[in-house]
Formats: sequence, C-alpha cells, structure tokens
Amino acid sequence: MLQPLWSFLLGHESLLLSPVFPVLFSLAVYLSFCAPFLLLDLLSPRWALVRSYKLQPQSSVSWASAWSCMLVTLYNHVVFIFPLTVLNWYLRPAHLPQEAPPLPRLLAQVLVCLLLFDFQSFVWHLLHHRVAWLYRHFHKVHHTFTSTSALTTEHSGAWETLSLGLFAAANPLLLGCHPLTELAFFLLNIWLSVEDHCGYDLPWATHRLVPLGLYGGARHHDLHHLKSNCNYAPYFTHWDRLAGTLDTAQD
Repeated sequence: MLQPLWSFLLGHESLLLSPVFPVLFSLAVYLSFCAPFLLLDLLSPRWALVRSYKLQPQSSVSWASAWSCMLVTLYNHVVFIFPLTVLNWYLRPAHLPQEAPPLPRLLAQVLVCLLLFDFQSFVWHLLHHRVAWLYRHFHKVHHTFTSTSALTTEHSGAWETLSLGLFAAANPLLLGCHPLTELAFFLLNIWLSVEDHCGYDLPWATHRLVPLGLYGGARHHDLHHLKSNCNYAPYFTHWDRLAGTLDTAQD
C-alpha cells in the first residue's frame, strides 16, 4: 500500500539524502502545523465562537511574542541543529531501500516510537522541574509563557531543543525503522507537540479521539504551563497517573 508513496519520494532521493533536508523538513512541517492555530489567534479577539475554545480565554497572543518565538526557533535550527545534521550526514552516510515498509509495521513502530518518546520526555521533564539548577539554567526558558500558543512549542533553549530532538531521532534508529516510518513518526510527533501548545480545546482534538482519558492533549499541557507542578508527560497520561502528578481540572 505504501510503495507508490515511497517510490515517489525515491524520485527525490538527492533531496532526502541532503544534509539540509532534516532542517528544511522540520521547519516547514512545524510552521505549517502552527499556521492554522495562528489564524485562530488572529480571529479569537474578534470572534466569540473561536474564543470560546481557548483554554485561557482572558489571554491573547502578542505578535511581538510570536515573532520572538519564531526567532528562537530559527536560531536553534540554524546555529545548533543544522551543524549537527551536517556532521551526522558526513559520519553516517544514509542508504534508502527500494521497498516500502508494510503498513501494519509502520503503524506499530510509529506507536512504539511515540510511547518511548513520551516516557523519555516525562522523565526528562520531571527531572528538570525537580532539580532547581536544571530548571533555572535550562527549562525555565520554555516556561516564559504561562498561556500556551502554537509558536511557544519550540520556544526553548539549545539544550532542551537538542535533547528532545535526540530522543525523537534515536528511537527509530533503535527500532530499526524504515526511513518512511521515521518520516511518519516525525510528522506525528511535531503535530502532537504543536497541538499540545496550541491553546485551544477543539472538538476534533486528539484527546477527544483517544478513549478513557489515556491521552492528555492541549488541556493537559496547558495546565502544566499554568501551574508548573503537574502533567509532565507530553502526550499520554499514564506516567503522570502513576507518579501522582496528573491534574485534570483548573482551579
């Protein structure tokens, strides 16, 4: 089922193997996923229906802060991510297989990658909140905003950007994933991360599609930014539930 898509991508093999592709892919996908939420931010002060879905309706997005977030994202990608991508390209030349992965395997491996990333991020996040020195020197930048919006997703220092990027990149390698599976996981991970920070509880949000409260979503993560002492896992709720750090309602 995936062979036509993979064959099309192989037609652009030189781009896929280029050291600039990971940075261009990451930025293009990230900004594309942010764009619909930025439109909602533009409409919410003027349209009560849109504002009714905001998690913190009293807040509004400052375009100066949005531009500041954009500059931080661009800076981290150009100054830190791109040189590391070039180094990886030089040290580990990639090879693209001709055959696409079976769809069931792709879906299963994407789910496992997501669960691994969720666990790694939970431990990393909890540690950086419990150790004051780590929070003060590394994680505090991401908590500049107590009201989340899409572009705050990647408003973080180099250490946080690179460490979370390492988790995301390492998991497909550990599982021996096909390059198409890696791309699918990266797409899903970026989307869920942006949705986490979007600041809206929309009717079609991911947490409404996953039953039994197993997935936290934007409301889950917005509470973390608001209170800073709960909901450390980025996506699912089971680790916070087990650790006693799950919070499901605003005071």
